[in-house]
Amino acid sequence: MPQAGKSRRPLPENPAADGMAHRWDPNNSPDRNRLNPTCTSEFTTSPQVASLAKRASCLACLALLGQCTEGLGIGSLSGVITGGLGRNEAISVWGGSPGKPSLARLSCRRMTGTFPGMRKGIAVAPGVAVGTAYCIREIFVNPDTKRLEDNEVTAELAAYETARDKTAADLRALQAKVASQLGQDEAAIFAVHESILRDPNFTNRVRDWIVNDRLTTDAALHRLIDHYAQLFSKTSDSFLKDRLNDVRDVIIRISAHLSDVLKLDSEAMKGPLIVVTDELLPSQVVALGDIDVRGIVTEAGSKTSHAAILARSRGIPAVSGVRGILRQVTTGDTIVVDGRDGHVEQSPDPEALAAYRKLEREFVNLKDQLAENRQQAAVTSEGVSLDLLANINTVGDAAAAVGMGASGVGLFRTEYIYLTHPSVPDESEQLAIYRKVIDASPGHSVTIRTLDIGGDKTVPYLGHQHQEANPFLGWRSIRLSFEHPEFFTKQMRAIMQAAAHARRRGGEVKMMFPMVTTVEEVHRLRRMVRRAGRQLDHEKRSFVMPPIGMMLEVPAAAATIDLMLPHVDFVSIGSNDLVQYLMAADRDNPKVSHLCDPLAPAVLRVLVSVIEKCGGQNTPVTLCGEMAGRPRSFVLLLGMGLRSFSMSPAWIPSMKKLASQVSIAEAEAILQEAMGCKTTKQVRNLTREKVGKIAPDLKMLDSD
Repeated sequence: MPQAGKSRRPLPENPAADGMAHRWDPNNSPDRNRLNPTCTSEFTTSPQVASLAKRASCLACLALLGQCTEGLGIGSLSGVITGGLGRNEAISVWGGSPGKPSLARLSCRRMTGTFPGMRKGIAVAPGVAVGTAYCIREIFVNPDTKRLEDNEVTAELAAYETARDKTAADLRALQAKVASQLGQDEAAIFAVHESILRDPNFTNRVRDWIVNDRLTTDAALHRLIDHYAQLFSKTSDSFLKDRLNDVRDVIIRISAHLSDVLKLDSEAMKGPLIVVTDELLPSQVVALGDIDVRGIVTEAGSKTSHAAILARSRGIPAVSGVRGILRQVTTGDTIVVDGRDGHVEQSPDPEALAAYRKLEREFVNLKDQLAENRQQAAVTSEGVSLDLLANINTVGDAAAAVGMGASGVGLFRTEYIYLTHPSVPDESEQLAIYRKVIDASPGHSVTIRTLDIGGDKTVPYLGHQHQEANPFLGWRSIRLSFEHPEFFTKQMRAIMQAAAHARRRGGEVKMMFPMVTTVEEVHRLRRMVRRAGRQLDHEKRSFVMPPIGMMLEVPAAAATIDLMLPHVDFVSIGSNDLVQYLMAADRDNPKVSHLCDPLAPAVLRVLVSVIEKCGGQNTPVTLCGEMAGRPRSFVLLLGMGLRSFSMSPAWIPSMKKLASQVSIAEAEAILQEAMGCKTTKQVRNLTREKVGKIAPDLKMLDSD
């Protein structure tokens, strides 16, 4: 069994002696300013490199990485892969993972020491929370500190082999399922993952640490992540850094088979928690379950990231864009999250802590008071009825929408079915979930959005194998669905059958398509819906042709909305993406996220135009972005003529309270003043003052 630290044969003075020079010339490489052509790996100097690199084999990559010494880089590996195969081809085989956080950051060791005072981030969910820090990396691969006894080693090796075999079986089944539904190219990533799993360099390290270091399998896998994170951190090449996610996926699959659920540190999970992480992924959200999370802090993300959506749906304070916090905060630290102004403070002094706890009590008391009004009708002060709907991700969210007094579900994000599914959800599985959501939803009325994958949300078999420079502007949402028509049709068929179930329950299902950009796309979608209906009719299945709507997120669609309205039954404004595209600013990039403000004059002008045109053609319009649940933007939307709002369930009681305190005339007057403002700051100051006077008790619920 190979031992860690074994000496390697040094690289010859003339790399051409091993046939390397003709395959990769650093002077001709597109990465010539970054890559280090020197490596002491015995493997890299071998003739085997050429054939392995041409296949972009994960065995080659892992072997090379595993045998590079500490002082020498992964750069040579990048050169071999991209030189022998071509960068795009290599990316296609390996599978890019744009938008996912780097494992190097997830696995790097935190620096000890004190937190340098208060930190400023992006306020994404209002309120104040005090709790115990829990760093997210420790939830998912939490090493067992136990050292094995001699008589336990054999059993531990057997447990690892069993988990590895089960993981391999899972990957083969998943590859077959994806290949049958989508094609061989999309399934190839799982063959790569199985090759990683079977790579001797990978598995021998785990065995070695179990036998010689007496580590449990969990601890060995944790060390393996650290090992590869350190190796990959030696390169600035983003393509190679992304490959770490493939290794991470494989390790987490093995870990999942070692126990029924991924281990949580029960001691560290006691008491109210503040989750501190790089970015909160959908799978991690599911793992958190019913844990008492009082606040969330992330290094990356924005007001519309996964962490922000989770925080707002639960009504808990959150701050994103706090760079470097994982290097400063340790699990167990006392930490304060102020989601009103975007401040985070670690280990505050007793006086500050007492002040924060008072603010926290006021925040909780206000939410409790508002929740008492959740069953009241949503009407303005003069009695104009409003439709307050809920944005949901799960069946549990639908139940929460009922508890918060929503009149229905205005947005069911179906991508979370795919993001959290262990393989690929087929038509029957989707239909079963839709029926459960309908049964749990207010009035059994649900607007189901078709798959919105891409950008910051990826799955291995869709949108994962194509690394794009601008993923939010690329192959995502409806564009991706068009490329996989049979796969897309299965979802439409499931929705149409669910619509029949809703009608039997006295409710209604609407089908909405994301990121519609042109009239031609609307025509194409209509044809696909009719085709799916003909299939179901031919199969004698019960279905209903639901109302068809578009999600307005793209400026081009906003500019031509009058041309699209005759061909859709309703419009839902997705303000999160619309603001991002309109302002040409990545909402998850802290350096430019300040531009993604729904109160920007440009945004207000576009929204006024869209709402006016929808009203002119009597087309129902709803806004389902996060701005629907923010007091200042809610009043402006009310002044624009919007009467249907869809938001996180937790904020429905707050908006009911606000609606009861404002009249349409007041909202229109505030909007008129706001439209005269020349800067975002002026709009913010104006609305803060006006809404503060109308509903001073809701001030704490509006983040700045």
